[in-house]
Amino acid sequence: MDAGENSLPDSINPNNFPAKLWRLVNNPLNDAICWDKLGQVVVIDQNLFERQILSPSNITTPDNIDAFKTTNFSSFVRQLNLYGFRKADPAVKDTGDNAAYHHFYNPNFQRDQPELVASLRRLTVDNKAKIQAGVNVRSRPPSRYLRYSGGDDGTDKNVKRGKCHCMTSHGCVSVRE
Repeated sequence: MDAGENSLPDSINPNNFPAKLWRLVNNPLNDAICWDKLGQVVVIDQNLFERQILSPSNITTPDNIDAFKTTNFSSFVRQLNLYGFRKADPAVKDTGDNAAYHHFYNPNFQRDQPELVASLRRLTVDNKAKIQAGVNVRSRPPSRYLRYSGGDDGTDKNVKRGKCHCMTSHGCVSVRE
């Protein structure tokens, strides 16, 4: 699969929560978060996610564009909820491995449809009122000074489909180089 098929449109601010989440779930180096088999549910291994993504060392690194402003998993889940993500029933129930896996779904966050991410809005009280009134809620546009690209050389990399570490127990699929 070509990385271009999985990259976000330029109209999406790369610093917004949904864009960071998109890059994380599609990053072949992250074992803590992946897609389910259908590419519709985000599966998060809480213990690994806290160690690899939410650790304080990620926040203090100034060049880490994918760092979240929190080290608390509950705060991360609150952000998911504010963007309309809901808990999903896992396809596979308790595997007995004592890992805390969380499954989240949003109809506008699917592996093969990156263009849908542009429609994700933070559901603040004001935004909820605007949506109910039929007013278009816009997100902040991307900064012309900050751009994210998949490759170190400023280009997107070609990637192949592969299996994430928890394929046998949870059916995750992640993008691999």
